[in-house]
Amino acid sequence: MALTEHIPSDEIHPIDLVEHIAEHHEWEFDRIADDQIAMAVEGQWRTYSITLAWSAYDETLRLICTFEMEPPEERVGALYEALNRANDLCWAGAFTYWAEQKLMVWRYGLVLAGEQVAGPDQLDTMIRAAVTNAERFYPAFQLVTWAERSADEAIQVAIAEAYGRA
Repeated sequence: MALTEHIPSDEIHPIDLVEHIAEHHEWEFDRIADDQIAMAVEGQWRTYSITLAWSAYDETLRLICTFEMEPPEERVGALYEALNRANDLCWAGAFTYWAEQKLMVWRYGLVLAGEQVAGPDQLDTMIRAAVTNAERFYPAFQLVTWAERSADEAIQVAIAEAYGRA
C-alpha cells in the first residue's frame, strides 16, 4: 500500500512528512528541530544513522546517511579509490568519508525550488535509496579496508547483485 494513502502531503513541511514515514516504518527517530530529524534504519549489514534537514533559504532537503568506519591508515587511499568507483555507479547521491569523525557518509540533496512539495512516496524512496546504496557498497568498502583487496575487485562484489538467499 502506498504511503500517499496514509499521509496527506499538501502544504506539509517536508520534515513533518519524514516523521510520518518514520512512524509508518516504526523506525526510531528524534525530531532534533523543526527543520531536522534523525533516525536509525536497520539494514542487513548495519544500522544506519539518517538525518534529514530542510533549508528554507535554498529550498533543499538534505539527507545524510552515515555508518562508522575506521580503516587502517595505510588503506585510506584505497578506500578513497573505492569511493570514487562507487560514486561512478550511483545516479543520485554520493559517498564521502569523514576521516575526523570516522564516518562513511551517503549524501543527497533534493531541491524543491519554487515552492515544490515532496510527496511521501518520493521521500520514502529517497531514504530507501540511501540505505540501499549503503548496503550495496558496504561489503566493497570492507574488502578494500580489511581484506586489502583492490578497489576494482571490491567494487565487483557490489556490482554482482545476488538474487535469492542461501
